[in-house]
Amino acid sequence: MKLLNTTLLSVILLFTIIQSAQAHFGMIIPAEPVVTPEKRTIQLKISFSHPFEETGMDLMKPEQFYVVKDREKTDLTTNLHEARIMDHLGWQAAFPVKRPGVYHFVMEPFPYWEPTEDIFIVHYTKVIIPAFGSEDGWDQPLGLATEIVPLLRPFGNYAGNTFTGQVLLADKPVPGAGVEVELYNQNQQVKAASPYHITQVIKADSTGVFSFTCPVSGWWGFSALNIADYTLKNPEGEEKKVELGAVLWTYMDSYVSQPASP
Repeated sequence: MKLLNTTLLSVILLFTIIQSAQAHFGMIIPAEPVVTPEKRTIQLKISFSHPFEETGMDLMKPEQFYVVKDREKTDLTTNLHEARIMDHLGWQAAFPVKRPGVYHFVMEPFPYWEPTEDIFIVHYTKVIIPAFGSEDGWDQPLGLATEIVPLLRPFGNYAGNTFTGQVLLADKPVPGAGVEVELYNQNQQVKAASPYHITQVIKADSTGVFSFTCPVSGWWGFSALNIADYTLKNPEGEEKKVELGAVLWTYMDSYVSQPASP
């Protein structure tokens, strides 16, 4: 009986570790990380999920979905169409690109009530896509409630590059901000060495700047979490805290081997 209780306790502890490792991420994943003359339309999938495990959650239609180019904001909410993403409700959109530039796509969701954490979650999510060779404006803050401003150009990078960003909350740097990092592990191509390896964790410096070296190719998500200065009522009418997430997605490419010259 003692052995059984010990085994049961071990299983419960392992389950607790795994559950705590499952970080939530707002996701905007383009079909391609750059726009070329051959592929002029950006296809995007929008979801709220656990990217490494590919475990989805239902995402109601976002409160806002838009693109910013050269500081001009264009509403794309009507472009959204329902989609099944990771076997849950998500959204997809197509955006035809007519001019060169750097396009910042942003999703602002309605608050998500997470009873297991006793908190509301709001992830301000963005991805930055260049078109036709342009690259000006990739480091432009958008004035979101919270956001990660890239300090490494967020496209045209290889796996092994070190991503660096700055966490802003109400347009001000967040000293010591906690940042969670996950790979969008499509088709489960990567196996985590342990539950702790699913979500990498960083602490920003005194200016809100953090760095992380992405070891493999694919889409990488960075989520800086802070508690809002307001509360919301849960379904039982109780005032609860709100977690604000600043989420940024960036793609790391694989090196392409060239055949040896004859």
